[in-house]
Amino acid sequence: MKILFTGASSFTGMWFARELAAAGHQVTATLTRQRREYAGLRLERINNLSDSVIFQESTRFGDDPFLALVEKQGPWDLLCHHASEMANYRSADFDPFQALQNNAARLPRVLTAFQQAGGRGVLLTGSVFEPDEGIGNEPRRAFSPYGLSKGLTWQCFRYYAEIGGLRLGKFTIPNPIGPWEEPRFTSYLIRTWKDQQTAEVKTPDYIRDNIPVDLLATCYARFAQGIPEFAHPIAHCHPSGYVESQGAFAERFARAMRSRLALDCSLRLLRQTDFSEPLMRINHEPARALAPDWDETRFWDATAAFYRKTHAL
Repeated sequence: MKILFTGASSFTGMWFARELAAAGHQVTATLTRQRREYAGLRLERINNLSDSVIFQESTRFGDDPFLALVEKQGPWDLLCHHASEMANYRSADFDPFQALQNNAARLPRVLTAFQQAGGRGVLLTGSVFEPDEGIGNEPRRAFSPYGLSKGLTWQCFRYYAEIGGLRLGKFTIPNPIGPWEEPRFTSYLIRTWKDQQTAEVKTPDYIRDNIPVDLLATCYARFAQGIPEFAHPIAHCHPSGYVESQGAFAERFARAMRSRLALDCSLRLLRQTDFSEPLMRINHEPARALAPDWDETRFWDATAAFYRKTHAL
């Protein structure tokens, strides 16, 4: 297929675009800035895609260059809209309405142009932290204003895809982990262990869905290539990885890194007092059933190699 992809410089976006290209699809990925303006992890991700993906620079979803790309460089089989507004996404001050405006900029015109240029299907990335997504404590409200913005974006895409007769897929992500991840929980664990200290887990009781990013990417690519042919106009995929408490996941990660990095990887699970988030929110389709050929050992080897390099271990 010929695929137009947004958000390739993000953690999951890099993996998704690379997996689509590895499956034999022609992927054109948009970058919101000139490539030379990127730095750090985002630049590394872009460089990792250089041999497999065609880049369109200074192009943002819905702007004039994006519309020109849709209209003049098609026909496209699939539009994968993975990019979304994420600046300060953990903050309570995150503006979901501005994020919606950016995520769905000129959406009716984009979808009309895409369809007129021969477009066959659209794939939108969602989050388990959206309202009414996943399995968990009721009511399943949005975790945050960011989660709300993702839910609003989905409703807009669904509305305009349905009235336009376009096939639409939604790929819902839980919590991805692995190489080229933004510095978050696992990076904190590695930094602490490198300093020969005991890492503390402050919220060990939360039940979450941590999924290896290469497994997630395999599920994404296999779901994506079926969208233009699905009998039903709307399809969903909710891949699930390690469903367990955050304490249990920390212990799983420690076991995997201890033997590979020659670190002590000691943990202290604190008594959790903050329950401001729902106790459980997870996806419900076991990803290993969707990708039975996935190699878990290879994933942990690659993750250890990434941290060995980035933390000079």
